Order: sequence, then C-alpha cells, then structure tokens
Amino acid sequence: MWFDESVFYQIYPLGYCGCERENDFGETRRRFGEIEKRIPQIKEEGFNAVLFNPLFESERHGYDMVDFFNVDRRLGDNADFKALVRAFHEAGIRVVLDGVFNHVGRRFFAFEEVRQRREASDKKDWFYLNFGGNTNYNDGFWYEGWEGHNELVKLNLQCGAVTDYLARAVSFWIDEFGIDGLRLDVAYLLPEWFFEFLRRTVRQKKSDFFLMGEVIHGQNFAKNITPERLDSITNYECYKGLTSALNADNLFEICHSLERLFGAQPWCLYTGKNLFSFADNHDVPRAFTAVQDKRKLPALYAVLYSMPGIPCVYYGSEYGAEGNKGNFDYDLRPYIGAVDTGKCPALTALIRRLNGIRKTERALAYGSFEKCVLSNKYMCFKRECAGERIYCACNISDADVTVRVEECEGTDLLSGEVRNLNDIYLPPFAVKLFKKNG
Repeated sequence: MWFDESVFYQIYPLGYCGCERENDFGETRRRFGEIEKRIPQIKEEGFNAVLFNPLFESERHGYDMVDFFNVDRRLGDNADFKALVRAFHEAGIRVVLDGVFNHVGRRFFAFEEVRQRREASDKKDWFYLNFGGNTNYNDGFWYEGWEGHNELVKLNLQCGAVTDYLARAVSFWIDEFGIDGLRLDVAYLLPEWFFEFLRRTVRQKKSDFFLMGEVIHGQNFAKNITPERLDSITNYECYKGLTSALNADNLFEICHSLERLFGAQPWCLYTGKNLFSFADNHDVPRAFTAVQDKRKLPALYAVLYSMPGIPCVYYGSEYGAEGNKGNFDYDLRPYIGAVDTGKCPALTALIRRLNGIRKTERALAYGSFEKCVLSNKYMCFKRECAGERIYCACNISDADVTVRVEECEGTDLLSGEVRNLNDIYLPPFAVKLFKKNG
C-alpha cells in the first residue's frame, strides 16, 4: 500500500502556525498559509505524506474538540483547509488527520446540553455520567474523563448516536477535504469492534484509506493490525529503545526490541507488519534534546529509516529543533517561524537523503529483519526482499570499527562508496547503508 512506501512529516497545526493557546471562539484567523507556503520545501526534502495533529475546533490544544465538522477558527475555515489539502495532493503528498474519538472538550455541544438539561437531555447516554456525584468543575454530576483529566470528557462509544455522529464526521472529512487516512488518538483505549466499525465506514469511501492507532503501552496489539481493523500502530517501544540505547552506549537494547518485534521466530510480535516509527513527536522530547551526544544523531536516523516500519519526522526536527517536556508541552510545538532551519545542515541533508532512499528501496519497505553484527557501540542488520539486500551499519563510538557480513560487493546508498561487504569500515560515529550489488 502507499503508506508502506511513504515517509511522513508530522505537523502540529496550532503550534506550527503560532496560534493562541486558548480559543476565544471569536473571529476566524487565516493561518493555514503558514503551512501551504512551505509545501514546496516539504516536497523537496522528500516527504510524501503529512500527518496533522488535531485541527478541528477545540478549546485549547486540539484534543479537546468541540466541533467535528469545522476546522479551528485560529487556523482558518473549511474552505481554507480544503485548499490546503488540494495543494498537498497537487504536490504528490498524502494527508492524514488525527481522529480523536475517545473524548471531547467540555464545550462539545452534546455535553453542554447535558450540563443544561441534566437527566432530561437526550444526550445523556453520550457520556459516562452519575447525576448523584460531582467533579472539580462542580457541574452537579460526575462524569468520566480521559485518564482522570476532566477537561476531556470520555465518549460512550456503545451509544449508537455517538457512533453515528463519528461516522458522519469521518465521511465528511473524506468527502469534503479528500483526506487519505487517520491516526486514531489513544487507540489503546478504543474497543476492538470500533476499529472494524471505522474500517467499514472509510472503505465505502476509499479502499486504500490508512488507519493507524496510537498505542503507547507494551501490550500485544498485533491482532488489531488486520485488513478489517488497522493498518499500523505507533512504535513506542523502538522509539524508547533507540534513544536509550544511544545514550547508554548499549545497542543491545534497540536490537532486542527489533528482534522481539520483527524477527523470524514464531513468537515475534509484528513480523511482516509495518509499525509507525518516529524519533520524537508532540508528546515526547525532541530527538536533538533527548540524544545526549549529538554525534550519534546520524545513527538514530539511519536506524529509524532502515528498521521495519513507516518512518515519520516531526516538524523542525530535521533542522535540529530542541524541546523538552514541561510548560504544558508547548515547547514541543513551536511556531515554525521560530525554528532555525540552518542550524544543522548535515542533519537536514541526511534526512533528505534517507527520505529518497526509503521511498525507492522495497527492501526497506517490505523486507525481513535479521541481526548480523552486534556490540555495545556498533551494529549491523539486514533487510531483504525479493532478492534485494540492504545492510544498515552504524558506529556510535569514537574508535574505528570494521564489520563483516557477506563476501560480495555493495554500494553505500548514502555516499556511493563501493566496498566488499566483508570489510565495512566505520569511522567514529559513522553510518553506512549498503545495498548488495548484483
């Protein structure tokens, strides 16, 4: 499918466009132009799919949506967004939105009606309520919020009126804007039948519609990556393992995760499935901040793009943008105009090169995974598909290393170097991506 062969660029629109932190629900601001004017640059850097975090009307950060049928007025209106999607499509870039179906903001129309009419409201079954309780908002009744956050009111997906509303919203997004997929927020809390319900809904519109779930815990979610449910889930295990391995000089950590998830043994969880891979996103520290020795960043991105999965880069990280948790995560989603695009030209060039390689090499999109050489500070693994073979080798130490994998010639896709694969020389902090010749 197209998404297996894509490299994603993630944009948090409210941050990217420099929007106000609170929605005053006043006049419409037209800020989608901040994104549209950079489409040529996004394309030039080699991305062919974009993932938008929430952009429909919300109270603050987007995940507290109050209107599923209109974009946030801090960004623009529906016509503006329709034009933006069209511009991306004309550039050959697919568009995936963030679908928040587990909870809504307190100003969501159905919840406001419950607050006004209480037991008399025909919307009371849309939520998990107890009219004999109360919350910190002192509404005079208790309701379930997302993981204890009462500003995010949990939807009752068992209510037919709720699923009808969500189905109409998703169909509207496809019909009106022509989107190509959805990221399902907190998919680990959504019932399995809901995935099938969504699949049936979107399949009526687009047979190749991409459904990807956000899964942050370590439970086995493989049963949900099926044609009738989801196409992919977020790979938090390898995100954590890769950063931790680089900081601890212990590549055994990331290799263990890669083998556990994608190896050839019967007990491997996701062999043959492409998880959604990332080095950072809107919920975690920026890669440039998280990796303590910046000389290891090439290894981080080389492994990210070479391991099984669908790689995604969070906006600004290709330039070495920094940011840590805290400050309500606002530091993780800066205005794009405040990002220094010339800070790390070598990193930017590497990601551009990796984008081109990942989109053209089927072994990286569909190939098997096999560990070849592993030590604390250097490693090499193989991806193979239909006779094509690619080796990813990296050295995160300050000493020279030579790894030996196969008696044949190969070409480094990053530099063009031709070398015998039984003599892969890795200078300090070097990465190589050799494709077997012939």
